[in-house]
Amino acid sequence: MTDTSKPGSAGDVGLDLIAPELLAPALRKLTLAALGAGVGGGLLAALFLHWPWAVAIGLVVGAPTALYAMAVQRRRIMVSGTVIRARTWRGERRLDLAAATAVEVLVYPGKISRIVLRLTAGPDSQIVPLAIYSDSGGGRELHILGLRKLADGLAGCPLVAALAISGLLVQQLRTEARDAVAEERPLYRAVRMVRARDEAAPIILADGEIADLAR
Repeated sequence: MTDTSKPGSAGDVGLDLIAPELLAPALRKLTLAALGAGVGGGLLAALFLHWPWAVAIGLVVGAPTALYAMAVQRRRIMVSGTVIRARTWRGERRLDLAAATAVEVLVYPGKISRIVLRLTAGPDSQIVPLAIYSDSGGGRELHILGLRKLADGLAGCPLVAALAISGLLVQQLRTEARDAVAEERPLYRAVRMVRARDEAAPIILADGEIADLAR
C-alpha cells in the first residue's frame, strides 16, 4: 500500500502520496497531446474561419488541459524539520507545525475515500494527504519517513490535539513497518468508521476517536 516519496533536497522529505517522479512522464505526454489537439483544432478551424477565430478555438481546445498538466507537475508537498512547504504554480507556501493553531484529521468518504491532515497557523492552512483507500481495502498510504517527520513535528506543538494526532501517526507507521493488514491500520480503520455513518460530507475526527484509533 505504501509509496515512497524521495526527498527534494538535503533535509527535505516529500509528503506526496504519489511521488512526482512517477507522474511526470504521463503528465508530459498529456501536455504534448493537449498542445497537439489545440494546434490541430486551430488549423482545422482556419480552413473555414478568419485566423483570429482559429487561434481562439485552438487555445480553447488545448490550453486548459495543457495548463492543468503543467500545474500538476509543479505541485509538491515537503517537510523539512517542522516546516511544511507546499509548492504550486502560484508559488510556495510555508507552515510551521510547531506554530500550528489548529490541527485536524478529516475523512472524505466515498468509493475512493481520502484521509488528510489539515493544519492551520493563523490565516494560513495546509492539507497534507495521509492515505487513500478503495472499497476493497486497497489504496496508498503516506510512507514511513513522511509519517515519522509529521509525528515528530506535531509532538513539538503545544496543542493537545496535535499530540493526539502525533500518537495516531506513530501507531500508523508501526503498522506499516510490520506490513500489517489493512484492518489493523489506524488510518484505514478511521475511513471504515466514517463510511459506516453513511455520510457524504467530509468528517472531522473527534479527539476521542483519534485516541481510540491510536491504541
